[in-house]
Amino acid sequence: MKKFILTFASLFLAVAMTASGFLAYLAAAQALKHRVESSDPLPDGGAGGYPDSEQPDAVLPPVLPGDPEEELPPADLPDALPPDEEEDDNTPADDIVDEDEEKKRGSQYIRAKTSGLNVRSGPGTNYTPLGSLDKNDMLVYKGKTDGWYITEFRSKTAYVSASSSYTELYEMEHEIDETIEKIITEGYALLGHPYVYGAVRLHDGRGNFLKSFDASKYDCSSLMQYIYYYGAGVILDVTTRTQVVQGKHVAKKDLKRGDLMFFTNSTRYNKTGVERIGHVALYLGDNYILHTATDHAVIEPISSQRWNYYIESRRVA
Repeated sequence: MKKFILTFASLFLAVAMTASGFLAYLAAAQALKHRVESSDPLPDGGAGGYPDSEQPDAVLPPVLPGDPEEELPPADLPDALPPDEEEDDNTPADDIVDEDEEKKRGSQYIRAKTSGLNVRSGPGTNYTPLGSLDKNDMLVYKGKTDGWYITEFRSKTAYVSASSSYTELYEMEHEIDETIEKIITEGYALLGHPYVYGAVRLHDGRGNFLKSFDASKYDCSSLMQYIYYYGAGVILDVTTRTQVVQGKHVAKKDLKRGDLMFFTNSTRYNKTGVERIGHVALYLGDNYILHTATDHAVIEPISSQRWNYYIESRRVA
């Protein structure tokens, strides 16, 4: 009997413990279900149960304008580039020149403030005069030494006083055209050479050199023929009346440095057609021309009388 009671008690205890465990399991399962149902869903892209920022090798979205961006510690910031390294072409900023400004440089001249100003072979009054200038005549400026300007006259280095009583420097702004400047440079060397009516030309108008040509004697058309040939290889004809039909017409308002200007004169004023043409000059700018007439080759302003004689302009280079 005692053995039966012990067996029954053991069986009852086992059933009770099993029931208690089952109830505990049900309670735990119910609690877990409630917790899952009440929690927030995973964010989009949160595969694997990781928030975006915690996923391995996650790619962070770009920072939009206005969004705060994490500031790097100063040690991580790159040093500012020096100005000459900020240009894509590695050209130093100071060396970058506007092309239009580069073209608009200009030329410097010595302008006489009085008539009869001597041009000398050396920097002093004891040197031989090579010729003289009238008021407002100009020579190219090549430097200064001991109170004398250095220039070019009659194909050689020459000097004029740099005293403000006699001369001044004159700046002529213009676009730089290398071909035109070469032509004009040839003209600078011939300033001061005497005017000789009907002087023998450099060539016959077709490029054949003339043996009797004298490089120290010019009239207006032979001077233009010479400087255009050696400055730009342009072959001009032998007289003003044949040169005036070369190149292309240029309106007075469109005159540019290097253009040829054609004029009549007192003896041809009443003629017609090309027979009216009696003089030619090279336009420099600022109402100045380089030409030779009556005395010697010179740079001088166009007088009102010469403007009254103006007929035509041509561009041949």
